[in-house]
Amino acid sequence: MSEFQSRLDDLLEEFDLFDDWEERYRYIIDLGKDMPPLDASEKTDVTRVLGCASQVWLVIDPAPAGVLKFRGESDAFIVKGLIAVLKRLLDGLPYTDIQDFSIRDTLHRLGLDEALSSQRTNGLISMVERLKRATA
Repeated sequence: MSEFQSRLDDLLEEFDLFDDWEERYRYIIDLGKDMPPLDASEKTDVTRVLGCASQVWLVIDPAPAGVLKFRGESDAFIVKGLIAVLKRLLDGLPYTDIQDFSIRDTLHRLGLDEALSSQRTNGLISMVERLKRATA
């Protein structure tokens, strides 16, 4: 089993503990609250992710060759939580795993595809595209 699949399975197990989307929504927000904030100097036009309804910044950190390390922040609680989900799934993985990652498939497997607004989904797609460009 790949590292990504193991991480996704762990997240699926956690999500299975909740009976409905509202509980999952609160859990995602809590994941975001646990993330350390970015320094104000890191919130620049270079790190800002375009295509998101809220303000989103992703910082690509130095890492061993071929491995993605990143941090992020948003001014919206749910979006910060979605960044935390991406971080749990993708941070520290090889570039090839990032390139193979499908956000739509992952949202479906997590049961989030119908629960997120199209704006939130498009923002998440923009974040993943930024990470894929960083690993291309």
